[in-house]
Amino acid sequence: MSGIQIEKREAIVEITLDRPKANAIDAATSRALGAAFVAFRDDPDLRVAIVTGAGDRFFSAGWDLKAAAAGDDTKYGPGGFAGLTELFDLDKPVIAAVNGLCVGGGFELALAADLIVAADFLLPEIKVGIIPDSGGVLRLPRRLPRAVALEMMMTGSRLAADAALRHGLVNSVVAQADLLPTARALAADLAGMAPLALRAIKAVVNSTEAVSVAHGFALMRSGAVPIYQQMLASDDAREGPRSFAEKRAPNWRNR
Repeated sequence: MSGIQIEKREAIVEITLDRPKANAIDAATSRALGAAFVAFRDDPDLRVAIVTGAGDRFFSAGWDLKAAAAGDDTKYGPGGFAGLTELFDLDKPVIAAVNGLCVGGGFELALAADLIVAADFLLPEIKVGIIPDSGGVLRLPRRLPRAVALEMMMTGSRLAADAALRHGLVNSVVAQADLLPTARALAADLAGMAPLALRAIKAVVNSTEAVSVAHGFALMRSGAVPIYQQMLASDDAREGPRSFAEKRAPNWRNR
């Protein structure tokens, strides 16, 4: 596919941006990413995705400004820019393994993931006369203190990895050599959990994070989050207590 590599490791898929020198994302790469995330969404054998960048300097420099200046189209494909920023019906977990500079639309891609193992972040769109409208302006103030998020976006200043960890934006900060092993270990932990319950957690959180707790309960109980109801009625929901009582590892069947 254009600008990406895909590798499946049992229940985990790794999607790697590979566009030297900076893993910038043009329209073709965005569409390829979208196709990869949709395939992940629709494959019942895949439970967790890792998205990362090739090389050790850039996770992604974001939108390919040179391609844009040359007239590249803005048909980003399924999932919006970078294939994930508007893929709202993906209820499986995605881990961003941020292996270097994470700039602009690259940062918005990482923000659209559920868990982040990370380096440094930058939203410089203000410096080229635009705003981070592929999710940055919407997601960042929900993930960082408002003043910190506004300063980042309004000045284009850099957020170092240790500050991102301190503010709770990322799950861990590790040395470059440990990045993919850490992300893979985290993905393996997730892949070992009950798959329907894993999906239900993400779906319920996404459906209720903007409402009150009482409204959130009402949404869950109303059937408005179908995967939650599917999980409750599943064989796996019975297998969990049974395996505990029998003192054995559960045999999750994703049904």
